[in-house]
Amino acid sequence: MTSATHRSAERIGHTEQGPRPLPPLAEPRAGRQPETVDTVLQNGLRVIAARHGAVPMVELRLRIPFAGEDPAHPARAEVLAETLLTGTRRRDRVSMDTDLAAVGGTLQAVVDPERLSITGDALASGMETLLDVLTDALTEASYPEHEVSGERDRLVERITVARSQPRTIAREELQYHRYGDHPFAREVPQAVDVAEVTPEQVRQLHREAVLPRGSTLVLVGDIDPAATVETVRRMTSGWQSEDAARELPALPEVAGGDVRLVHREGAVQSQLRFSAQAVPRTDERYPALQIANLVFGGYFSSRLVENIREDKGYTYGAHSTFEFTPDNGTILVDADTASEVTAAALLEIRYELGKLALVPPSEAEVESARQYAIGGLLTSTSSQSGLASMLMNVAALGLGQDWLSEHPDRLRAVTHQQVAEAARWYVPTAFTGVVVGDAEQLGEQLRGLGGVTLP
Repeated sequence: MTSATHRSAERIGHTEQGPRPLPPLAEPRAGRQPETVDTVLQNGLRVIAARHGAVPMVELRLRIPFAGEDPAHPARAEVLAETLLTGTRRRDRVSMDTDLAAVGGTLQAVVDPERLSITGDALASGMETLLDVLTDALTEASYPEHEVSGERDRLVERITVARSQPRTIAREELQYHRYGDHPFAREVPQAVDVAEVTPEQVRQLHREAVLPRGSTLVLVGDIDPAATVETVRRMTSGWQSEDAARELPALPEVAGGDVRLVHREGAVQSQLRFSAQAVPRTDERYPALQIANLVFGGYFSSRLVENIREDKGYTYGAHSTFEFTPDNGTILVDADTASEVTAAALLEIRYELGKLALVPPSEAEVESARQYAIGGLLTSTSSQSGLASMLMNVAALGLGQDWLSEHPDRLRAVTHQQVAEAARWYVPTAFTGVVVGDAEQLGEQLRGLGGVTLP
């Protein structure tokens, strides 16, 4: 028993002289760079193998560029991703799952307008089995009629539901607003198109597009990198083609302009989505822009979150992030609000954009964002899965482990003046976007605010 009374966190954090001072942040520890082998095999497949021996597992990431100009491509690509791992000439679906389960393994495939991605993991001792199942699917996938039919019908149901979701609608509208009919905008196929996909169309797409040349395989775990590369070389020797995987065509630059109101009848919330042109991740200005973005809306202590979430309560969450393709980078800003405060939230977002460009981040804001960026990178690469994903992300841009390991030093070298210059990318006139909501409720308030094209 104790007679001590309960003290709140606020009381604990105060003294008679006022709030207790926070201790200064310690210098982040330098991350240990993993032993890595990065090479391109004879068949054109780039292989990155890294030792990360924290646990006896191996993480696998495969990226196959998978762009297509044909309007039917997104539907066929979705069905292919759903059925790639449902059977080969040697294994049916049950056999594939059983072989993977025997080594604690998993494999999953997803597709988007840029790439076909296969992710997986297994016990390190079962890496050859994991690779065997993968290469079996890459070279001998059979797409059985009953598997294609069943997965296609389930996919139609999921797409129908997804297309009714506000966030899906907002993303699609933003993509078409930014890029028109560019293939990058075709992220979710129409359910009617998916319903018409045949097994033979999927097999043909596999033959034409599931190719090693230009693709990247990343393996991270309790492995010997050099020996792993040789194992991959041996096991993928049958995966051959003189053609290269299909890269996405270059994206047009995002031009600033009016926001477009998209009517969604009866909506009680609005989705605000804005975008502006930025720089590629490989650009020397990117580290400064990364810090400026964090100050604006890239983490919870940002100006945008403080304004429209903490101070005014217009939204539960506001975010500002980047979207990168190999030769392009854009800024994305998003928030969801109640209909009655949509115009007010839009006004405050524009205000914060203008303020960042005109009132550069303070030294304290820059240092806080810098420490967050460095710490976040070190944290994200501390696990096998995180390192595998980060290596794949930078590999897609033509970069490797060296760029990743050197990025904390680039962030440390950024000056306050460079961040101030990067902040000028955030002038409100550089942004365009969409507001998805009920035009009957939003029309008048947005018309009065200006800079919005009404339906």
